[in-house]
Amino acid sequence: MWPGLVQLAKEGGVDAIETYVFWNGHELSPDIYYFGGRYDLVKFCKIVQQAGMYLILRIGPFVAAEWNFGGVPVWLHYVPGTVFRTDNEPFKYHMKKFTTLIVNMMKKERLFASQGGPIILAQVENEYGFYESAYGEGGKRYAQWAANMAVSQNTGVPWIMCQQFDPPPTVIDTCNSFYCDHFKPISPNKPKFWTENWPGWFKTFGASDPHRPPEDVAFSVARFFQKGGSLQNYYMYHGGTNFGRTSGGPFITTSYDYDAPIDEYGLARCPKWGHLKDLHRSIKLCERALLNGQPTFLSLGPSQEADVYEESSGACVAFISNMDDINGKTVVFRNTSLYLPAWSVSILPDCKNVVFNTAKVGAQTSTVEMIPTELLASTASANKGLKGVQWQVFKERAGIWDTADFTKNGLVDHINTTKDTTDYLWYTTSLLVHGTEEFLTSGKSPMLIVESKGHAMHVFINQKLQVSASGNGTVPSFKFTTPISLKAGKNEIALLSMTVGLQNAGAFYEWVGAGPTSVRIVGMRNGTMDLSTNTWRYKIGLQGEHLRIYDRDDLNSANWVSTSSAPPKQQPLTWYKALVDPPPGKEPVGLDMIHMGKGLAWLNGNEIGRYWPIKASINEKCVQKCDYRGKFMPNKCNTGCGEPTQRWYHVPRSWFKPSGNTLVIFEEKGGDPTQIRFSKRKVSSVCAHISQDHPLSEDMIESLQKGETGYPYKKKASVSLNLKCPVSTQISDVKFASFGDPVGNCGAYAVGECHDPNSVSMVQKACLNRNECQVELSGENFDIELCPNLVKKLAVEAVCS
Repeated sequence: MWPGLVQLAKEGGVDAIETYVFWNGHELSPDIYYFGGRYDLVKFCKIVQQAGMYLILRIGPFVAAEWNFGGVPVWLHYVPGTVFRTDNEPFKYHMKKFTTLIVNMMKKERLFASQGGPIILAQVENEYGFYESAYGEGGKRYAQWAANMAVSQNTGVPWIMCQQFDPPPTVIDTCNSFYCDHFKPISPNKPKFWTENWPGWFKTFGASDPHRPPEDVAFSVARFFQKGGSLQNYYMYHGGTNFGRTSGGPFITTSYDYDAPIDEYGLARCPKWGHLKDLHRSIKLCERALLNGQPTFLSLGPSQEADVYEESSGACVAFISNMDDINGKTVVFRNTSLYLPAWSVSILPDCKNVVFNTAKVGAQTSTVEMIPTELLASTASANKGLKGVQWQVFKERAGIWDTADFTKNGLVDHINTTKDTTDYLWYTTSLLVHGTEEFLTSGKSPMLIVESKGHAMHVFINQKLQVSASGNGTVPSFKFTTPISLKAGKNEIALLSMTVGLQNAGAFYEWVGAGPTSVRIVGMRNGTMDLSTNTWRYKIGLQGEHLRIYDRDDLNSANWVSTSSAPPKQQPLTWYKALVDPPPGKEPVGLDMIHMGKGLAWLNGNEIGRYWPIKASINEKCVQKCDYRGKFMPNKCNTGCGEPTQRWYHVPRSWFKPSGNTLVIFEEKGGDPTQIRFSKRKVSSVCAHISQDHPLSEDMIESLQKGETGYPYKKKASVSLNLKCPVSTQISDVKFASFGDPVGNCGAYAVGECHDPNSVSMVQKACLNRNECQVELSGENFDIELCPNLVKKLAVEAVCS
């Protein structure tokens, strides 16, 4: 997907691609390295270079990134004497060794800008300023050491440290936030860099879905350049997917879509992508004056201000902002009245004409749907005369499925035991119940009380699932009380403890543990029984993991049992396998797991990731429509309250073979595998809604790009509405078109009181059977004399197929 993603970013007006380097993805164990597949760093850099773009390399090698363990290898925590991210010799030794390895790899391929390559900046450490004080003087020494170590690599490009509040003079400190217009680097001799502008936010299992409006993202970017910004980067521009067990948090979803301009599946998220494209083009018109002009600040009201950049040649640029988060305001700038919508910035590349206002979205909106498709039985199965998808199953035993790995009195820490080689750890003990216990005849069950540091757990009594419990992204630890079914005689208690991504940030985060800390039973004849100090038997991982039954090489393994009819449903600890063909077409694909419980999924040995359609609370705050005005926070514009946090799981098309694809599911709690579907992510319709007074004009942009200053606003050519369908599709129908005062939003437009009856036919003439089209709001196309004194609009919804 990389070439297409990079090209789509370039088309969106992006000049540089920024990437982390994931240490734990590359150094799998000490001195054992991997740079294949999606970890092929050199290939990625060269794809960016071939696209004619720059690259910012955030080596870290600590990255945070909602990524497992912050990108640091788990094995490093178990190197004796190691403490992460402080003046600690083992940590510094391994950090320098890996950083040097990456730098030398880039040098060998001549990828630094000093060698003619695309890499213009490199980063060491990441957001350390938040935590440095927790490490005392060792933290300060470490920050200085990290900077000196990085600069000594002699890359020929500057090194940056984001969110570093006491940066060494040899590196550039940068800002990460929703807004960085007021940020100033410590030294006036350093440029103003914004390394992370968050256009959305990440999702956590069990929480609602955050969104950030395109108007506010554009406002933040325009304000940053208005106040002297040099470089602005979106984190994320393409969010992508935390395949396998790479998500951290804990509880970060497999999806890392981030409400980014390019969505998780690689499609432009419209209107955000298009609105930012228009913004980027407008800012680039200002480049000369921003670089060479002298800035002047003008107050135009209590919350209205202009920053003007003017150079001796006459080049002049103005950014005029209205920071009032409720009301629009008319201001006078250079003897001209300008209306500024609330919470907006207007850009005037010649100090006369507004080419862009952050609150006025003229870019098209896309309606994207997940179209379900039945699982297609593989052609090989059909050739054998078998009908439908043929499922095979493998059943795990609850508890110790072979011999115990070890036995110990008391409860051990989950992470220190598994060392993150798996999500799963079995804790098993036994309990002898005397036949005289009252609950055996009274019907009143004893209660199990478990306390855990996190992250999730299933409790089995005598092989039967009793209860599932978990923490959440805010508080990973949890405590629960549940009735349990015990019998007279010996009872087996098996706890399946699970991690859901390891901690990825925080002071001393590597010491955060997981797993049960207390197990008690109340309601017995002799009172409370504390099992915490019992003899516990331990087993790391699942039998299916040890057998690697998800691998393609295991296709004919005797471990699998064919089902004569439908596969078993609502069965915990069950592996399912089927041979399937890919969904037809070329659209991106998601695996719909809404009818399953919790577990892991693979296709052809590639781990799709953790699935868990746990629902967000219906009591969370969600919105039908987001008000872009005012400061944004992650919970301002959430959707999906009471719905699964994540229903679909991205499966790249490149993972499919033409036929006979091995789909493997491990289900922990119980679900209905017959309801598993692939869904195709498809742009079903495109909409645009633009007014006659919209500032952006292709003709005006062209004139300004030619350097024709003073281009009169009144001579500006008519505004145009633009529509574009995805590649290989065309506009097959115009569902709605109205020139006048249409109302509503995409998917629910309606004719207003003023309407040109020829609107639909005009748009059909311009757009039908075309991949993209442009419709001018001109007298040649519409009755512009209609409804005098009304600033008219054109709204269109078209079908792509």
